Amino acid sequence: MIKQSFPLLALLLVFGVNASGLRAQSRPLTPVTGANLTPTVGFDEQLWGNHCSAGDKQSLVRAIDHSLAYLKTASAARAYQNYPVPGVTRERVTRSLQRFKTLLQQAPSPEALQTAVDREFQFYQAIGNDGIGTVHFTGYFEPVYTASRQRTAEYRYPIYGLPNNFSRWSKPHPTRADLEGLDGLGKSSQLQGREIAWFRNRLDAYLIQVQGSAKINWVGGGQSSVAFAGATDYPYVSLGKETIQEGIFQPGEVTLPKLIEYFEQNPSELSRFIPRNNRLIFFKETSASTPAKGSIGVPVTAERSIATDKALMPPGAIAVLAAPIPDCRGQKVNVSRFVVDQDTGSAIKGPGRVDIFMGTGQTPGDRAGLMSDDGQIYYLLLR
Repeated sequence: MIKQSFPLLALLLVFGVNASGLRAQSRPLTPVTGANLTPTVGFDEQLWGNHCSAGDKQSLVRAIDHSLAYLKTASAARAYQNYPVPGVTRERVTRSLQRFKTLLQQAPSPEALQTAVDREFQFYQAIGNDGIGTVHFTGYFEPVYTASRQRTAEYRYPIYGLPNNFSRWSKPHPTRADLEGLDGLGKSSQLQGREIAWFRNRLDAYLIQVQGSAKINWVGGGQSSVAFAGATDYPYVSLGKETIQEGIFQPGEVTLPKLIEYFEQNPSELSRFIPRNNRLIFFKETSASTPAKGSIGVPVTAERSIATDKALMPPGAIAVLAAPIPDCRGQKVNVSRFVVDQDTGSAIKGPGRVDIFMGTGQTPGDRAGLMSDDGQIYYLLLR
């Protein structure tokens, strides 16, 4: 989905950066014993088909294989070269993934897997945003939109490919308003001719930038994908936070569906709020079959791939989370689930933020839009 530093965050739009004062902490993970674990941490009913979504053993195995491929790369070697937690090395993470995969494939029941994991693995808990393990979980997804390859009276709002001379742009970069105008219809000659898709709704074009990638159904037939290719050098500004500051919503009541409904009913407000986020995302077109990818360069897997702050968390590692997650009816259920750390994002900062990739399309998007809850996360490393 997101090559480098910008995941498809559904709730980025709502909550933006949740940076912690603990970001500078040198040890974002701390070893914990079984007595200090959240109850049933490691039980994963989804692996045995007792969950409404499609996640199963094979999806987790595929996610693990993606991480193992990444860990063989030079970029992985660089990422772990100065990792701040003693004992957390690329070699240990690799061996841990390999052994967990074997146990997963051999385990006849959740209880058997739990017993084997407890026996063979050391748990490392993220210190969270409070130093005692409280982690805020949100969800992200890959949206599917309809777009035109040409501007028409109906399809007027573009997304852009990366300008050929972008690396030579002087800083500070032009603002979003400088580049696309307050109305989002395009303003700067620097972007003329770089349009790669036109959308009926300005919010659709903007949400693709929030998510970082999308599947596109083209007017007239055909489908392809667009993926993150670059961004202007500005911090992300959350529309949700801006509407709260304006008194439109109260803290705690904003969800992605509520924001979409508000802007559908008040479309002129888009010209007031969107330009406050100066960060403009550029895209590249790929084939429809191209999977969404995380920041470590491997495909992300629905309900198994997570995004964290890669300056702090071990890329590619296996973890188990304990948090509320919406089921297919939108009802939040407390779950423990094995996940793999494969993505990051400009708004995922500090040891107290995790974003879960929920999948592609409407239902995953609806579920992702409901996610904003606290829980815990533990990384698993062989003893």
